[in-house]
Amino acid sequence: MGDRKNIPLPNSPYELIIICVNTSHPGNLGAICRTMLNYGFDRLRLVNPECSPNDVEARNRAKHAGSILDSVEIFDNFDESIEDCSLVVGTSGKREVGSKTSFRHFCFPWELSERFNQHNNRVALVFGGEGTGLSTENLTKCDFLATLPTWEGYPIANLSHSINGFLYQLHSDRVKSQQGNDSGLPAIVPLERSLSPNLRDKFLEAVEQFSSSVPGNQERKDSIKNSLTRMVMMSSPTKDEVTRLIGGLIDATTSLQYLADDENWKKNRRRRVE
Repeated sequence: MGDRKNIPLPNSPYELIIICVNTSHPGNLGAICRTMLNYGFDRLRLVNPECSPNDVEARNRAKHAGSILDSVEIFDNFDESIEDCSLVVGTSGKREVGSKTSFRHFCFPWELSERFNQHNNRVALVFGGEGTGLSTENLTKCDFLATLPTWEGYPIANLSHSINGFLYQLHSDRVKSQQGNDSGLPAIVPLERSLSPNLRDKFLEAVEQFSSSVPGNQERKDSIKNSLTRMVMMSSPTKDEVTRLIGGLIDATTSLQYLADDENWKKNRRRRVE
C-alpha cells in the first residue's frame, strides 16, 4: 500500500531543481522528498544543510522516496547550487509593503507554472531554512520571487508544506494538459465528466423502463423517473459511473417485471433472473 508503481516520472518542458538552503530538521527533509515524489519530481539540492540525508528520521519520513536522499546534491554555497540553472526563483512568505515592495515583487504558484512552461532548460525553485527563510542576500540572487497565497494573519508555512503547495500547482497543471498522453500520467481519474449523446439516451431509456416497472400509479412512476434523472445528471457522472448505473437499473427492471409476471422481462436488453 503506497508503494511506487513502475512508471516513469511525468514529462515537463523544464527540468525542475528544488534547492533548500540551511535545512535543519531531518523530519522536514524526509517530508520534502516524499512530497517531491508524490508530484513526480526528484531533483533535490541542499545548501549548507544542518541535518544529514542519512538521518534515521529523514529516511523514515521520506518513506518510498528514499531514492531522492540517495541522489541529493550538497553544496557549500548558494552560488554554486544555481550556476547551471537558466531560471532561479526564490520563495518567501514575508510580503512586506511600502519601500520594500519593489524588491519583494511576487508571483503566485499558478503564475509560476505558466512561466516555467516557457523554459526548456533547468529551473530552480529555492526555499530557505526553517524559522529563517532565505536571506536578503540570497533573495537578491534570484531572478524573481514567488509566494503561496497564505492568509496574511499567519502567512509563513512549514518548509515541507510550502514545497508541497508549489509542487501541487506545478503538477496539477501537468495533469490537466498531459494526462492520458504521458506514460507517467495514466488516465486513472477522468478529467472530463460529460456524457456522449448515445450514452445519455441509454441512461434515460433505462430510467424510463425502471420507473415504468415500479409498483404504484403513474404519478409515482413519473416522480421516481424525474427525481432519479435530475439527481444523476446534476452530479456530472463519468462514463463508467453511468454505464454501471445503467446495468443496475436494467437488473432492477428485469426483476420487477419478472415478479409482476410482465412478459417484457424476456425481451430487449434484459439480464438473467435467478
